[in-house]
Amino acid sequence: MALDTGSTAFMFLCTGLVQFMTPGLSFFYGGLVRSTSVVAIMLQSYASLGFVFILWYIVIFSLAFGNSVCGLIGDPRTFFFWDNLHIHEQISGNFTAASADGIPGVLFAGYQGMFAVITPALMTGAFADRMQLMPYIIFVSLWMFLVYAPICHWVWGGGWMAQWGVWDFAGGIVVHVSSGFSALSSLLVLGKRKMLEDQDASTPHNVPYVALGTAMLWFGWFGFNGGSALQANGVAAVAAMNSQLAGSVALCGWLVMERLTGKKPGLVGACVGAVAGLATITPAAGYVSIHGAFIIGLCASVVCFGCVELINHLGLDDALDVWGVHGMGGFTGTVMIGILAEAHVNPNTVERSVQQVFKQLSCAVIAAVYSFVVTYIMLTSLNVCMKIRPSKRHESALDLMQHGEQAYVTHKSREALVEDGMESDESTGSSEEETKEAAKVVR
Repeated sequence: MALDTGSTAFMFLCTGLVQFMTPGLSFFYGGLVRSTSVVAIMLQSYASLGFVFILWYIVIFSLAFGNSVCGLIGDPRTFFFWDNLHIHEQISGNFTAASADGIPGVLFAGYQGMFAVITPALMTGAFADRMQLMPYIIFVSLWMFLVYAPICHWVWGGGWMAQWGVWDFAGGIVVHVSSGFSALSSLLVLGKRKMLEDQDASTPHNVPYVALGTAMLWFGWFGFNGGSALQANGVAAVAAMNSQLAGSVALCGWLVMERLTGKKPGLVGACVGAVAGLATITPAAGYVSIHGAFIIGLCASVVCFGCVELINHLGLDDALDVWGVHGMGGFTGTVMIGILAEAHVNPNTVERSVQQVFKQLSCAVIAAVYSFVVTYIMLTSLNVCMKIRPSKRHESALDLMQHGEQAYVTHKSREALVEDGMESDESTGSSEEETKEAAKVVR
């Protein structure tokens, strides 16, 4: 089939939008943490943007979308170093799971790579302040091989879940359930932050950063969900509009929930609510009508808010509410496909039924348990081999102690520097001309 220039251009744009979400996530998380660990958590997102995409290019794309081996994993030889990916035409041959009508094979691989990049970065919000950079890179690399690649293959790569009939439009299981329940598992291994006795430890240090990060994520989500149609068509349009509506409804619902529980509605709550709505609609975006998206947005605000409150009540230190917002958001949206999907929205896909609810629920549970258990084993083993957590002294000043950088450095004003220079001149006997020259340099 010849390339469709319209769909190819559309997917170029969507690839850029999804890539933009990882820096957006870094701002979102960066604003929520303490001012002494902004660099650390933002660097973890950027590290994923670098290391994960390299692994994706080498072999993980092949493990996720290569020829299926017993429905469990892709053959690593299929697209090793992106071999067999066409530039001037779509992927042809037996690689049906990795093909998309009308777009180049290499573009399909790149677009899916943006999903791979942001998925492990989502986990960083749960264990904020509790993982050093090198152990983090090793953990994320292993996690991509042992968790992301298998689950992606099961659902999107023609594996056993896809063969059984589960549906996931843009990553409810593959992205949000896998990262959210892995994040929950990490809390049991790493424990609480050591500086929680500080009352300000869990207070967002920069609310405008949170708002900026939310805006970047929301903007990118049009490519995340809309682009998952893999064509510029009506399904892409309805997925994008469903995302907008669900995010808007959940934003408002979160503010209402805060008010009903005696909290003051704030900008951070609005931002978290919007992200919860966007995460929850993700698996269903291209399968439900606009009315279904409204319902999913309402469910997101109630379920995700309740899960955040639950995990706080249980005393688990999920620093940035990753399990409640992403894990349970993706889980809820996955199950809602079986309740709200309408075949006329996306022909030849899925229709709501009791049987479909069972399939969606079963696969969401299996993916959640698999992610939780494998991550627990992985982190426990890694913790034996190396020191994952920074010391308490480093934890309280993570940016400076671990990375030699600070998010905020206060410099003296021009006037103060001139005054200091004049005082110094008086003590050293510098001439008036030299003093004036120094003042010009400061300006």
